[in-house]
Amino acid sequence: MESNPMMGAYVVALLIMLASWLVSNQLRSRFAKYSRTPLRNGMSGREVAERMLQDHKITGVRVVSVPGQLTDHYNPANRTVNLSEPVFNGRNAAAVAVAAHECGHAVQHATAYSWLTMRSKLVPVVSVTSQWVQWVLLGGILVVNQFPGVLLFGIVLFGLTTLFSFVTLPVEYDASNRALAWIKGNGIVTQSEYAMSADALKWAARTYVVAAIGSLGTLLYYVMMYMGRRR
Repeated sequence: MESNPMMGAYVVALLIMLASWLVSNQLRSRFAKYSRTPLRNGMSGREVAERMLQDHKITGVRVVSVPGQLTDHYNPANRTVNLSEPVFNGRNAAAVAVAAHECGHAVQHATAYSWLTMRSKLVPVVSVTSQWVQWVLLGGILVVNQFPGVLLFGIVLFGLTTLFSFVTLPVEYDASNRALAWIKGNGIVTQSEYAMSADALKWAARTYVVAAIGSLGTLLYYVMMYMGRRR
């Protein structure tokens, strides 16, 4: 009887891993495809980002290039829009989508978007807990019947990372919505280019959805283990 919950947990983990692989594969495939489509107006990702910041009257934010692929992010600490080299220099539908999305985060920061504010407050907490949570959970599993409080503490720590994953969802979707509304409203892209940009951001957002669901599934597994311990 005890093997059933464990088997179920393995099945859920495998399904989540498969979903994560499929979404990541689709994301890279779509970005590669849309990166081969030149933007009609010839603007680069850097130029799009700077234009969006200017249109929103945001000053003091720098647009910089960072190495790697899909390493794009906005850093509220030093107020930089960090674009990967293919996006920074790219002049295609994928580049404009990513550049505008990251500027969407800068707009959120400038307007004190509530979900971003909450996420920022969780960052230092999660950065600390993520270093210890796996060790606490492992120790808690080993001594769950003698010292169940250890596993419970690990569940609380992991719960914070799960909360962070779900708070990230509205932040990412809102940034994409802001980006798409701006590039469409300002004629940055044609109708066909807009469709490609929207599709690219849709698949990017799905990676966060899969991560959040995976985190929740793992959390529920540990909760089930705690509730099913021998008393």
